[in-house]
Amino acid sequence: MSEILSVKNLGKSYDTGFTALKNVNLDIEEGEILALLGPNGAGKTTLISIICGIANITSGSVTVGGYDIGRDYRKARNLIGLVPQEINLEPFEKVINTVRFSRGLFGKKPDDAFIEKILRKLSLWDKRNNRTMELSGGMRRRVLIAKALCHEPRILFLDEPTAGVDVELRKDMWEVVAELKKDGVTIILTTHYIEEAEAIADRIAVINKGEILLVEGKDSLMQRMGQKCMTIELHEPIPAVPDSLSAYGLELGSDGTSLVYTYDTRAERTGITKLLSDLSEAGLVLKDLQTQQNSLEDIFVGLVKENAA
Repeated sequence: MSEILSVKNLGKSYDTGFTALKNVNLDIEEGEILALLGPNGAGKTTLISIICGIANITSGSVTVGGYDIGRDYRKARNLIGLVPQEINLEPFEKVINTVRFSRGLFGKKPDDAFIEKILRKLSLWDKRNNRTMELSGGMRRRVLIAKALCHEPRILFLDEPTAGVDVELRKDMWEVVAELKKDGVTIILTTHYIEEAEAIADRIAVINKGEILLVEGKDSLMQRMGQKCMTIELHEPIPAVPDSLSAYGLELGSDGTSLVYTYDTRAERTGITKLLSDLSEAGLVLKDLQTQQNSLEDIFVGLVKENAA
């Protein structure tokens, strides 16, 4: 895949002396879904605002489809669709007119066939003549996506697209994003729902305190940084971990009937075979074994804590 968005040495500072972004470098490939993760105040919205031409650059450069966002603003901006977190729609306007108007703002010729295609893809066609005030929160968010897509952008920014949406509608939105990707749209997603990134993203970027901590494929990230936990359920409770097992760093459950062993999936040997043998020698009888891989949320929290230290 070819690169469609390139951020080089980007910095953003304010007159107050606050630095929102520090030497940010980020390349995004055409057709991928990138999840941009970070705590509140990390710089996610500032980064998006600069790329979309809403905020000014202090240092560095950004190109979209080869166009510099400063020198070739109009050409760069025409390639971008933005779905903001806040739902701000004209309440008395019909859905179809709202989308038509947004297309006109970009100087695009009227194309009702294209508008119909978008509304059908977003399950809004049957609601096209409804006023936006008559729609549910999830449907209004779909209207925002339709507005962002109506000028046929190649990149779509989704800023907290499922904020305030229930679980069922959130999964529906994931399906919409997957369909957009099939159409070749590049998607940059910011979210507080880690499971959202885990479900639909190709790559993960983590930002904190204005700095990009990493950008990596989701699967390789989880394999590289993930740990596994093995929970050992015992037939009888024990008051403490036997001294003979202290080298394993076992954690005893609150009721004394389980032990948790954490090991690195990258290690040449996990130590599980010897652990099981030593458990038997210590006179402990096993009832069950369960393993669990660290989630993306665990990895994210660890990265942010490490950066904050």
